[in-house]
Amino acid sequence: MFEHIFSPGDIFRADFELICTFSLLNDNMIAELLSYTSPIRHSDIEYHDYLPTQLGSQVKFITAENQDIEHLDLIILGCGEMRGQLAGSAYSNGPDIVRDQLYKLHGWHNELKIGDIGNIIEGATLNDTRAALKTLLTELNLMNKKVLLIGGSHDLTIQQYEAFKSQEKVIDFTVIDMLADLNDKPGMRYDNYLTEALTSSPNFVRNFNLIGFQSYYVNPNVIETFDKLRFDCIRLGKAREDIEQLEPMLRSSHVGSIDINCVKYSDAPANKLASPNGFFGDEICKITRFAGMSESMASFGIYGYQPEHDQHHITAKLISQMIWYYIDGLYIQKDESPLSDKNQFLEYHITFTDNDTVFYKSKKTNRWWMKVNNDHVIPCAYQDYITACNNEIPERWLREMERSI
Repeated sequence: MFEHIFSPGDIFRADFELICTFSLLNDNMIAELLSYTSPIRHSDIEYHDYLPTQLGSQVKFITAENQDIEHLDLIILGCGEMRGQLAGSAYSNGPDIVRDQLYKLHGWHNELKIGDIGNIIEGATLNDTRAALKTLLTELNLMNKKVLLIGGSHDLTIQQYEAFKSQEKVIDFTVIDMLADLNDKPGMRYDNYLTEALTSSPNFVRNFNLIGFQSYYVNPNVIETFDKLRFDCIRLGKAREDIEQLEPMLRSSHVGSIDINCVKYSDAPANKLASPNGFFGDEICKITRFAGMSESMASFGIYGYQPEHDQHHITAKLISQMIWYYIDGLYIQKDESPLSDKNQFLEYHITFTDNDTVFYKSKKTNRWWMKVNNDHVIPCAYQDYITACNNEIPERWLREMERSI
């Protein structure tokens, strides 16, 4: 019947069939994704008598009976897989313990629509769990949904990357970790998973940022290799000197993750690999807020939580507050104007060392961008503008130029 109606050309028939197929797939996709997840384990989380202002009342629990995610701004996903860190480890209930603390917090942004799709079902093998996680992240990315992932061991970050790799999309990638997680050990382990992401071919990582590494735990040859690849590595001391300098890195990133070992032990005791040094709790919350402010950040993961070592749920409380700040950042990001709206930005034309460029400052959020290579605009910090005004080359500008060669 449709063939007769659209007889003037097969293109119209093909388009119609594509629209019908897409609609059917969209209707069935959520049901299929739910087959990879199980409801949150703490049954009282979903049915707890929360106040209207608490997140537990504001979050939508995505189930077979409640599948509509079209208007959601953020989807929370748990994955308690720990076998990548220690073979034979039991599936962690850490994501639900974090949820228990998170949903007691008061939400200040009712305009944001947040959903919780539950936890990835533990696979018979580690690779089964990873495959399910990759599938879920890929499909949610295709639906343009932001995902906040609660882990699990840090090697699961590779599935965040592979969700883009499977689509052959080039990305910027940021990891906050006290270690470098890259070495020549065989197999993909939690402490060398970056080897696969950064050295495989074809490779889809345009730029990689390592933030908060502690020099005495990291082979200097690894950092030297990162530098030769034009990747940015910010040691803990430098990162803490000016936290604001980290925001542009996260703003341009598509994938981001935190290993809770980057937080000092006294502030996050639920990690056997923790160090007496690290970010303070308020500093890591500020960093996650920056991640929420990133329009390009498709998935952001928080890993390494080991509830069996948590004293008085201090680490669970910290992670829940990190997520709260991520949501706060997301609210700011949604209020930001596009760069094409010139009325919402101040323009500063600067010449430094015979280079002409333009800096843009948002009137709404006070964030900065700068032009590199004619029309290419990248996120930057106020300090980059000050550096250029002093007739010096901003390091961020120079690194971007090097990557473009």
